[in-house]
Amino acid sequence: MQPFDVTTLNAPDGSITAKFVSFGATMTELWVKDRDGGARDIVLGYDDNTDLLTDPAHPVFNPIVGRYANRIKNGTFSIPITKDPQPDGPNVFHIPTNDHDGQDTLHGGIYGWDRRNWTIVEKSATSVTYRHIDEADEGFPGTVTAFASHTVENDGVLRTIIHASATEKTPIMLTQHIYWNLDAFQGSENILGHKLHVDASRVVAVDSDAVPTGPFIDVGDTAYDFRTAQPIGARWNDTFDLCGPGCQGYDNCWIYDHSEEDKPGLTLWSDISGIRLDVTTDNPAVQVYTAYWLDTPRKEVHGGPSINYTKWSAVAIEHEGYIDAINTPEWHVDQIYYPGKDYHWATTYKFSTVN
Repeated sequence: MQPFDVTTLNAPDGSITAKFVSFGATMTELWVKDRDGGARDIVLGYDDNTDLLTDPAHPVFNPIVGRYANRIKNGTFSIPITKDPQPDGPNVFHIPTNDHDGQDTLHGGIYGWDRRNWTIVEKSATSVTYRHIDEADEGFPGTVTAFASHTVENDGVLRTIIHASATEKTPIMLTQHIYWNLDAFQGSENILGHKLHVDASRVVAVDSDAVPTGPFIDVGDTAYDFRTAQPIGARWNDTFDLCGPGCQGYDNCWIYDHSEEDKPGLTLWSDISGIRLDVTTDNPAVQVYTAYWLDTPRKEVHGGPSINYTKWSAVAIEHEGYIDAINTPEWHVDQIYYPGKDYHWATTYKFSTVN
């Protein structure tokens, strides 16, 4: 298979169809049924999937992100981890910076796992498994071998499971960086009316570079509180600068209050299409990004390419670990993996409809 050859998965009952390419183990289309039984493609993307590599804006449309998702302060970490940068030495690692004018590393470096060609190792009508071997790419220590399996099931289920093993001590923290618009741009142009529930009473406090400062923010009486479902735009006037200086909306990491493996930690739905998404996961956190910086031609099925995806066109939901825990030792979160200690990531997306 070539990097941009499409693999199509269909649930036997016709409830869900997902398409993937090997480049980044990326989902390029996801078709589910709206309340009237019509199929809608509810994820952003390109008509020409080679843009996953060549688009200079690099919005990160629906791949597996690694070796370390989200941000790394100064592109630097140590093993054992430390709060402050250490003098250069054998246990200090520098990853190329690519965000906030070189202040941090975002999503694994210049060419993270989303911009690497994965190899198909197993495929059926309903499932595909990709392998990626990261041989100390971008300056991380040791070799990491990862397997990502995408599966569709009856009753509108998409499941992604990732397993990774390392040859020596290294941080690993992954995400699946999916941009959702549950209306597929039919009846609305943005996601401000989408209803969102997040089972989290804390978000990570960050600086102007979106890097953690250490404390957590109690969501009570703030625009971060989605413990009771409400429209994403319900307190929109209170979201100025929440996603960075001059940015309106969200780009924040919520810490789940409970294990969310057996019940949905996050629910998203649209009253326009009637499509509802319930997410269960073994991750402790979720980044919600309302796509303020987005400006990319839409897929034809979304009304493109003459119209662009722009700010608030979609919401990216990124299930992950505690962000930059490798530079925040006061959290006592261990994200270092090594032979005998493997990494596991699993998230299930269940689709249904609301009246």
